[in-house]
Amino acid sequence: MPAPALVEVDSLCAYAAGRFDSVLEQIGTGALVVEELLPEDYRRARQLLETYADLRVGFVDVAVLAIVERLREPKLATLDHRHFTVMRPRHVDSLELLPA
Repeated sequence: MPAPALVEVDSLCAYAAGRFDSVLEQIGTGALVVEELLPEDYRRARQLLETYADLRVGFVDVAVLAIVERLREPKLATLDHRHFTVMRPRHVDSLELLPA
């Protein structure tokens, strides 16, 4: 899980009457791995914000895309298909968005 997305997961859990503490428990046991941003990810996020300024995409989305690119991951679990179907990663033609 990209570290910037944790805040959104917390908000989603609160909205859906979920329990964010179970997410923290999974992180604590190693069942869920949090990927922190590296300096190169911040540079890429800035580029993506400029490239997709017309989409009004936010920092979390571009940071997630930067991490996915760095890890060369072809799949992304997201509820935000609107932005991620438009943004083009460097390493694949398009991401496989989950759930489909």
